[in-house]
Amino acid sequence: MTKERRGIQSVEVGAQLLEVLVEEGAPMLLRELASKAGMTSAKAHPYLVSFGNVGLIQQDGATGRYELGSFALRMGMISLQLLDPVKLAIPEAADLCQQLGHTVGIAVLGNAGPTIIHLSESTQPVHVKMRTGTVMSILHTATGRVFSAHLPAMLVEKLNARELAAQVAIGRSKEKVTKQKLEALLGEVRKQGLARAVGEPIAGINALSAPVFDHAGNIALALTAIGPMGTLDASWDGETAQQMRQCALRISQRLGYRL
Repeated sequence: MTKERRGIQSVEVGAQLLEVLVEEGAPMLLRELASKAGMTSAKAHPYLVSFGNVGLIQQDGATGRYELGSFALRMGMISLQLLDPVKLAIPEAADLCQQLGHTVGIAVLGNAGPTIIHLSESTQPVHVKMRTGTVMSILHTATGRVFSAHLPAMLVEKLNARELAAQVAIGRSKEKVTKQKLEALLGEVRKQGLARAVGEPIAGINALSAPVFDHAGNIALALTAIGPMGTLDASWDGETAQQMRQCALRISQRLGYRL
């Protein structure tokens, strides 16, 4: 039998006050803080004094409100620096693949554009040339549209121009997206919290892509599910879309992102 590890109950009780401060994200009065932590002000106060002595909290002398202290902030910054978004996303992508029954890819922004760096492949493979290292079209794929919706406009224009030039160089061309159409397309992505590609750029194939954000609100990576039109529901309010939003949000929150 596994021996139960012995803890210190008072530390766990006091931690409830810190958790409330983190969740509220704003300075709080003693009575409000204690109440939300499920304790009396008299019980909470000694904990706050000790936390203040080690820099976990601080009290504003003018308002009397408590907030996280310098040591707590330093701990948070170190924690964020140690987080690896891709490392966190890989097991989540594998679970999502099992839930959906479709291949799920992880993409990050590379020098040439959104690039697939990991694939959790379904037992029902899709005959699409998507593998690790594949660079996705910035405007003509669900993955690219997710990045386009959350990257600076100038960077999107630069990546799109490079992509169009590369297509011309090999004797191909893609439909140029007008500014009006692009604004409508990316506005919908931001509104829905997802990007989708229905039967494009490959006929008969659907894709949904969800953004993962870091603690600063910047897009860190994208999760993309891909499958046949007959089995992958690409509707905004479908079960697939909901599961993808939830998965992306879980990873984002672990990276310190707050809605």
